[in-house]
Amino acid sequence: MSAEEIRHDWTLDEVNALFALPFNDLLFRAQQVHREHFNPNEVQVSTLLSIKTGACPEDCKYCPQSARYDTGLEKERLMEVEKVLQRAKEAKQAGSTRFCMGAAWRNPKDRDMPYIIEMVQGVKDLGLETCMTLGMLTREQAMMLKDAGLDYYNHNLDTSPEYYGEIITTRTYQDRLDTLENVRAAGMNVCSGGIVGMGENANDRSGLLMQLANLPEQPESVPINMLVKVEGTPVDHLEDMEPFEFVRTIAVARIMMPKSYVRLSAGREEMNEQMQALCFLAGANSVFYGCKLLTTSNPDEDSDVQLFKKLGINTERGRDYSDEAHESVLRDAVAEKESEALFYDAS
Repeated sequence: MSAEEIRHDWTLDEVNALFALPFNDLLFRAQQVHREHFNPNEVQVSTLLSIKTGACPEDCKYCPQSARYDTGLEKERLMEVEKVLQRAKEAKQAGSTRFCMGAAWRNPKDRDMPYIIEMVQGVKDLGLETCMTLGMLTREQAMMLKDAGLDYYNHNLDTSPEYYGEIITTRTYQDRLDTLENVRAAGMNVCSGGIVGMGENANDRSGLLMQLANLPEQPESVPINMLVKVEGTPVDHLEDMEPFEFVRTIAVARIMMPKSYVRLSAGREEMNEQMQALCFLAGANSVFYGCKLLTTSNPDEDSDVQLFKKLGINTERGRDYSDEAHESVLRDAVAEKESEALFYDAS
């Protein structure tokens, strides 16, 4: 599949047909597409920091940050700019090339924007790519973030339009699409994906990927989250998703969105090394690095480095990294495990 053949007219029957392929055939096709557009042995590494945790007014059934559920999570104020920049420095030293900042808001308030802008500018000055997830954005707020230098904005569709109302009632599917349109109109890169394993059926997983692929421009980054069941949320009782079905989801996403980075996000701690390796074979080429994703755990940096070494994967390097400097960073990450659990995922 060449660049000019990227499609925005997928049908549900076509997507279901991809999911129905024999597993080996599906992975072979996904790997062919992946190799046409990416180095198959490179994985982009991002770190996410929660800059404001808890007390979100939304009712997303999967989210421990919702004020509507008793999950034992304490709410926090917006983190100070200097603390955010210190965490960004630590992330860069550990090998991350992109620093993502997430706030548990329905939408940012005008009073918050000066601090948000200062964070973006400060992280950019460190030589890192910047990403934020702050909830819904107006066109004006999107332009402010773009002018500050924000590279990516994350806003997930979560699931199919048909299943969406079973998971969220406090904002509509169109609200999410409107935010993506505002981000794109401002000239920023879009990071948008979803969550699987929330009780949806196979058509819903196909429908989510169809919505993402059929956007006027496909997202540059597509995080695929596997539900992390948190006690106290309405979905904490669901059965675990079948691992091969998750790998199939990664492979179909790669085929449908050949030039997008497909990211392993929440739920990666529950995957053994073999499952992660299959995901990379299926076309995943981005991960969150660090010991926490928003409010759920993630494999430690040294575990990731060891897995990359076993698979012969070299993480993508920032433009200011020489080969020697990059190797030194990875050695340091193995030798010295970070003690603070402050990094997390953009769901």
